[in-house]
Amino acid sequence: MYDDYEMLKVTRSGKVVTVAFNRPELKNATNPQMHQELVRIFPEIGRDPDANVVVLTGEGDCFSAGGDVSALKNSLDDHIRWNESMIEAADIINAVIGLDRPVIARVNGHAMGMGATVALFCDIVVSTRRAKIGDPHVHIGLTAGDGGSIIWPALIGYARAKKYLLTGDPITGEEAAEIGLITEAVDPEDLDERVNGYAEKLANLPAVAVRTTKKAVNLDLKARVDAMMDAHLGFETMSHLSADHREAVMAFLEKRKPEFTGQ
Repeated sequence: MYDDYEMLKVTRSGKVVTVAFNRPELKNATNPQMHQELVRIFPEIGRDPDANVVVLTGEGDCFSAGGDVSALKNSLDDHIRWNESMIEAADIINAVIGLDRPVIARVNGHAMGMGATVALFCDIVVSTRRAKIGDPHVHIGLTAGDGGSIIWPALIGYARAKKYLLTGDPITGEEAAEIGLITEAVDPEDLDERVNGYAEKLANLPAVAVRTTKKAVNLDLKARVDAMMDAHLGFETMSHLSADHREAVMAFLEKRKPEFTGQ
């Protein structure tokens, strides 16, 4: 079980399944294959009778840097692939909130873009104090439409969410904990102890009670996703077709300052 993955490293110890983004050489940036594996992994865990808890983390020193800009370049003129990626984004978020096992995000380093979004949809989020958490979609000429514009306001309210989503500015784990964006922030040397403590505690509580409590708490969040996700992905697709998005991608890859035209 859990053998058919390359972009994810999946292991199970007792009742705890650990899923790690597995592109450490690229700061665990997401690409099409990782998207597709993320769509599959959570339903597979849901079919594992011996899995009670999931820990989601990143290999190396980063949780996930978000979307791979090289993959974004490939999708500039490949609209079929872009549409597939939008469908996968919705499927990933629905898989995380729909899984009846609690998911703990172990944010061991920076979590940006889609990486931050997936982390924030988890049930418990423990970050190192100085890890940066942000949704810089606007920096690359895209709408924060793959779930960020749903989960940030749900967690910290519209005023604060707009501050971070409209500017794309990141926030440290310590600051995120202070405003309720994540569960808590700890020193790096304490991260494993804290995450393992949560995981073991949840794994050994009555499973039906824990699973149904997660489902109950997530009913409102699921309703928000069901009501808004398609429209948000539509907005992101509109921005994907813009000249400024193309300019942002090319400028990043060419290591130059972008020249935006508002088109």
